[in-house]
Amino acid sequence: MSKDVTLDAGAAARHLRYGSLPERIRFEDMTEGVEAAPGGGANASYDSEGDWKYYSCLALDLGL
Repeated sequence: MSKDVTLDAGAAARHLRYGSLPERIRFEDMTEGVEAAPGGGANASYDSEGDWKYYSCLALDLGL
């Protein structure tokens, strides 16, 4: 990706100080495919009596 570009004094100074940008990362290299358990696995169960412990609301806790 080298291009012959005329640089002004400021751009030349920045290039000397910081160097060049790293190469672009392809989108395919940033993502990962993972197999999921059907039906949500062990986390799919619903417990109406115990769920309030984990999903509390500050407004309700304060009595608002």
